[in-house]
Amino acid sequence: MFLKGKTALVTGSTSGIGSAYASALAQAGAAVMINGFGDAQAIERQCAALADASGARAVHDPADMTKPEAIEAMVARCHAELGGPDIVVNNAGIQHVAPVADFPPEKWDAIIAINLTSAFHVMRAAIPHMRASGWGRIISTASAHSLVASPNKSAYVAAKHGLVGLTKTVALETATDGITVNCISPGYVWTSLVENQIPDTMKARGLTREQVINDVLLSAQPTKTFVTPDQVAAFALFLCRDEAASITGANLSMDGGWTAA
Repeated sequence: MFLKGKTALVTGSTSGIGSAYASALAQAGAAVMINGFGDAQAIERQCAALADASGARAVHDPADMTKPEAIEAMVARCHAELGGPDIVVNNAGIQHVAPVADFPPEKWDAIIAINLTSAFHVMRAAIPHMRASGWGRIISTASAHSLVASPNKSAYVAAKHGLVGLTKTVALETATDGITVNCISPGYVWTSLVENQIPDTMKARGLTREQVINDVLLSAQPTKTFVTPDQVAAFALFLCRDEAASITGANLSMDGGWTAA
């Protein structure tokens, strides 16, 4: 329970990788604020399970990650009700797959807002609290697409490249404050975000579901296996340890060898 007494704020955490982050942090003793949309009863059960695991409080905030004022209010509420935030995990994300000439501008705007700009707003609001306590961990879920591109994903690739630049800059700005700022860049993780883009990719490329999984999603991963949410969460948990205090400004690949080539 090495995080007992700490508070973690995890965006996009009612499902998928975000839920795994929240569980890992709670199991290490942290109070947790989760964020995201979903069934109210399921979210209530998730909070109860997190509180049971940590022995601390767990609450949900429904802030819309496209709205700066909602993000600022969420961080302020976290500080008022739980303390901190000592740990921030920027995980909220959406995806849309289409050729750039056919890419809906509103989808571009939403992807940039949720996958990139929301991280800026969370960091801007949380860092003063971290500086005041002399300790902080900021972890953002990037992607192998922060390092390489794929067709039909212009907004997502742009957002993830931008997230790495933001991470490096903020790491330098907070280097003497006891705060570390890093990205984890997974390859394909089997989550609803990945599953939901399969139909669009089938349409865009004229492929079957099996062909999308084997010839598109896993074609670039030499291990030919999906990364799991629990693996990503365990990596994030290590970054919260004192032993990781010298890791900052890093984009850490976890992609089954995808970007090794």
